[in-house]
Order: sequence, then C-alpha cells, then structure tokens
Amino acid sequence: MSIAWHEIRDHLMHSSSNLHFQRSFDAVRHEQAALAPFRDPAALLDGLHRTTGDPARKNLILSALVGAAQGDGPASDCALTLLLLALWPGLDAIRRRSLWRRLGTADEVASDVLARTTEAVRGLDLGRVNWIAATVLRNVERDMIRVRQRDQAREHLASGADLDEVADSGDSGIGATGYARLNEAVRKLLGDDALLVIRVAIEGFSQAEVAVELGLTEAAARKRYQRAMRRLHDALQEIP
Repeated sequence: MSIAWHEIRDHLMHSSSNLHFQRSFDAVRHEQAALAPFRDPAALLDGLHRTTGDPARKNLILSALVGAAQGDGPASDCALTLLLLALWPGLDAIRRRSLWRRLGTADEVASDVLARTTEAVRGLDLGRVNWIAATVLRNVERDMIRVRQRDQAREHLASGADLDEVADSGDSGIGATGYARLNEAVRKLLGDDALLVIRVAIEGFSQAEVAVELGLTEAAARKRYQRAMRRLHDALQEIP
C-alpha cells in the first residue's frame, strides 16, 4: 500500500506525542545534557526549526540526538524519530530533487530517503563530523545520485553508448560478472586513466573526490577525465 510522503511525517509527529514516546524522551533528556532544557519533543522540534537561534547550539542538540540514536532500545528509536523530524525540511528538499532527477517512483524515493538517513545517522562518526545536519543530508543525496549514476553507466557502457548521454530513465545493471569484465575492458583501453573513469562514470564519485584519492589537483583530474572519455568515445565509435 502506497503511503504519501506527508502521511509519513504525520505518523512520526503523532507517534512523538504519545505517553510512551514522552517517557523515552525523558530518558534521553537525562542522558544528554543538551536536551535537558526541553520539556517535550514538540518544544525540542520547535527550537530546532526556528529560523533564529544559535546554529552551534542546534548542532550540539543534533549531535546529542545522534549519540542517543546510536544506542539501543526505545530511547534510540525516540532519538531517531526526532532526528528525522528535525531534518524533515532538508529531507523533503532531497525528495523533490530526486523526483526531478527521476531517481525512482514517489514511493521508492521516499523509502530510499528514509532508509539512507537512518543508515547515515546510525553510522555517523561524531568524532569526525562538524555539522550534523549538513553532513547527513549531503551524504544521503550524494549516495542516491551515485547509485543512479553507477547503474546507468553500467548499462550504457555495456551497450556501447556514450556515457555523457546517459538517459534519465531505466534502472538496470549487468551483474557482478559483467561488471568485472567491464572493469577489465576499461583498464585495457584507458590504462592509467581507467581508475579515474571507473570512479567517476561508474561508481559515481565526483572528480574532486577522485583527485584526492589519486593525488591530483582537481583541474588535472578534470583534464584527464575529459581526455579519457574522448578516447573511450572514439573506441566505441569504431565498434561495428
């Protein structure tokens, strides 16, 4: 059964207002000093969604919620629900952009956004993150785009199409064996530039990210990528 995006939020809001949730929230408050000033979930969300206020303090609150969400039991579920509601405006923006990019149906996109956000929160390394909301939202959207790019690139490389003309429809792959063969073929054709092309065109990393991995400047990575793509395009054109 399809559930509308706004109905998911309504369900989360409703669940956050019952007595059982309040008890879990009280337990989280006692463990996390940053949450102590808020008597109930509604007050907490109001404080986080208010346009005014100290961004650093809001970030401290989000960090406390992430810490609680990475625990176990009802308190963990309570903290995760509050994080989803706190990040909802950003998640809604990701959902709308994902639909515009045709990353899936409305139900698929909604499910993917929530699942990836939950995964991002559970696995977030608080010791390495400065701004919680920006990091989680950026990672969720980046990963959704990468998966789409990877699937499309696999399909179009396997069919001999131009990677720069990947269509916005379809969702397919060529399997693990086909992907291994594809990697080998690209490496034979492009040599030292193969890893750069595979990382960007197939695995969905940005040229800047791969530049860091390969010890290149972003400008050098961009030039090498463009050169390699021209070579790949020319090679594909020669295939009868």
